[in-house]
Amino acid sequence: MFSLTTPVTGAAIAAFTSPTYTVAVDTVPPTVAAKAWTVTAIGGTQAGVDASSSASKPWNCVFSRPPQIKYLSAIDPNSGQLRAVPINEYRFTSNKGVLPLAGQPARAMKIVTSFGQVAGSDLADAANVKAGVSFHVGCLAQQSSGIADSLLTASI
Repeated sequence: MFSLTTPVTGAAIAAFTSPTYTVAVDTVPPTVAAKAWTVTAIGGTQAGVDASSSASKPWNCVFSRPPQIKYLSAIDPNSGQLRAVPINEYRFTSNKGVLPLAGQPARAMKIVTSFGQVAGSDLADAANVKAGVSFHVGCLAQQSSGIADSLLTASI
């Protein structure tokens, strides 16, 4: 189960020293299958970072699952193959209010990681599901500073 603990230790980013983020549980509409947290304070050295969070300048994250989990269909009796293999889409979304230009109102920068989990793989291939997630999140953690640099310079 996805459940953040506070504080969240930030990934390595150039010019930030030991970044941490204190989070508090936030609410989501009852019709949404999700959990949410809002950043309430920052720690470490993060020069120039606005630690506030508001409706017009959010700093939060949401982990969601499909409202209706899809299951495997029956095996085709003629071919012996599954008729369809549905995908259950899980998402982790972070929003951070940023300024597009000095003196202008903030806009929310959205960062989304989507997990297209193959129905049935939770039971038939759990180790490889875990390995895929571990690799993906590890790549992001390893390259957090490089990703930030790419967003700032438009250079990959």
